Amino acid sequence: MSGADYFDDQAAINPFMHRNAPIDRVQAQAEHDAIRAALEQAGVTVIKVDPPAGCQDGVYTANWALVRGDKAVMSTLPEARKGEEAYAEQLLRAQDKTIYKVPGGLHFSGQGDALPCGNYLLAGSGYRTDPAAHQFVADTLGYEVITLQTIPELDTAGQPVINQDSGWPDSFFYDIDLAISVLSPNLIAWCPDAFTPDSQAKIRSLAALDKIEVSFAEAKEAFACNLVSTGETVVMSATAPQFTAACEAKGLRVVTPQITELLKGGGYIRCTTLTLDNQ
Repeated sequence: MSGADYFDDQAAINPFMHRNAPIDRVQAQAEHDAIRAALEQAGVTVIKVDPPAGCQDGVYTANWALVRGDKAVMSTLPEARKGEEAYAEQLLRAQDKTIYKVPGGLHFSGQGDALPCGNYLLAGSGYRTDPAAHQFVADTLGYEVITLQTIPELDTAGQPVINQDSGWPDSFFYDIDLAISVLSPNLIAWCPDAFTPDSQAKIRSLAALDKIEVSFAEAKEAFACNLVSTGETVVMSATAPQFTAACEAKGLRVVTPQITELLKGGGYIRCTTLTLDNQ
């Protein structure tokens, strides 16, 4: 985890950002501290690093890479986040990770768009990650990839929106970790209405996985799926009561820090963490 020292929305690279909206960095850092405390109390070891200087989204470390064992596949981020790439590589080399980069300049949004679930890799596409990057990532790290896509943001004419800052297609679920989450190696939570019909069918076909369905409202408005789970404790949204109840019904302990400022950047609890020990 890094910090909210430079957190801002001047480059509005996702639909939740509103350029020049008031940003309270003190509040954002307090929320970040609360997430860290909740994780540590759940038994997670947190490595604290400085955020990359001048990077508005440097608080969202999930997008830096995808790590498994001693290997790290680095992200290729929107132009507004390019300053994070070399910094993230330096930090991961310091953690003795072997660095891999997706070929051909393909987009890859790291852990934000790639969720390990046992030996499955639930991988997003169409917005921050190119589908062609999936197989490289899966082969490098030894996963079985499941390529998925969430629904696009549409304009008033019903056409897909192209983000004016990034030049890339946009979605309220631009990274897949806003629409699906891994609670344990055999339990996931997902918002069916956030996915295209083809991707809905793929997820439903994963018979080995138990599934909790999350409402569209709780996924989009409460960022319910953007969580961290140890398999016993879930650190998640404080404003998703239906999903909270469903997790508790599965025997999970739920911890709900109050997050309002960090979501102004279109990120939430899971976005602020990069997992270093995926098995």
